[in-house]
Amino acid sequence: MFQYIINKIFYGFLTLFGVVTVIFFLFNVLPGDPARMMLDQREDTEQLQNIRKKYGFDKPVFTQYLYYLNDVSPVSFHSDNKNDYTYLSDEKYQYQKRFDIGSTSVVFKYPYLRESFQKNGKNVSEVIAETLPNTAVLAILAIVIALALGIVLGVLSALYKDTFFDRIIAVISTLGMSVPSFFSAILFAWFFGFVLHEYTGLEMTGSLYEVHDFGEGMHIQWKNLLLPAIVLGIRPLAVVIQLMRNSLLETMSQDYIRTAKAKGLTMYQVIKKHALKNSLNPVVTAISGWFASMLAGAVFVEYIFNWNGLGKEIVNSLNTLDLPVIMGSVLVVATLFIIINILVDVIYSWLDPRIRLS
Repeated sequence: MFQYIINKIFYGFLTLFGVVTVIFFLFNVLPGDPARMMLDQREDTEQLQNIRKKYGFDKPVFTQYLYYLNDVSPVSFHSDNKNDYTYLSDEKYQYQKRFDIGSTSVVFKYPYLRESFQKNGKNVSEVIAETLPNTAVLAILAIVIALALGIVLGVLSALYKDTFFDRIIAVISTLGMSVPSFFSAILFAWFFGFVLHEYTGLEMTGSLYEVHDFGEGMHIQWKNLLLPAIVLGIRPLAVVIQLMRNSLLETMSQDYIRTAKAKGLTMYQVIKKHALKNSLNPVVTAISGWFASMLAGAVFVEYIFNWNGLGKEIVNSLNTLDLPVIMGSVLVVATLFIIINILVDVIYSWLDPRIRLS
């Protein structure tokens, strides 16, 4: 198991290296001068030259690529020359260990995702740290809703196969998979946040933290979480229902299930002790992918409900061409995908002992 996890981590780093390479060259072929993007309408010739020199924009593209790798890598090399971009500055890098080799320093540090073009030089890591927790809370609640309802409805649909109840569940799940998220978000916001506002008390838009009416700081507004979480959980809920139903029906036809029934176990005992656990593998596969996608940013849902998450931040950054925020967000999302995939593979071995890791 340990060797398997080490191999997955190694291939994960290779994947991240590919992601870093792709996003760097993708965004560096875009038209426009990054120095002008940072200064907006306030630039003059001297300021532009200073910005290009400070951030290495005056260097060839491949040199800039090496600079970017040096920034995002946890192990990097730095110069003692203050005029060099790789000069080790405490204000720029947060490092734990430093080993000096002549005029070069080898440093173990946190990945440096650079500074935002549009937020007065604010670190990208700070921007992501402020928005990712909101997306995580939204995604976790949406997944909990999808799993709780999906597994129950999937099991009931399998037990009452080919009945009217089964057909109703099939229609609902098909509808849930077919309706786009942005349409569901608009519909739920209008109906529950506007038409039925007097009865539900829900707002059409709002984030997790809101400013207090009397200016006494920020407070958590839990009710703003309900509508976007439900909308975000509709599609994974529909997928879980169908996967749970089909997987349970297949599991119930296995020989060991017939043996359990022959021993006199009730249907409830058979499902709880034998069938349910082995039927969860496809559900885990699907839900892990959905969860990673949600952490990547439920762009439409967050934007429509004005939820201050990573998805909304990515949209705003695309509108303003804030390249460091976009690149840093993509890198963080790719890292989350890799971590979640490793965790899912480990969960597989616990759910089904027949799976052998190699």
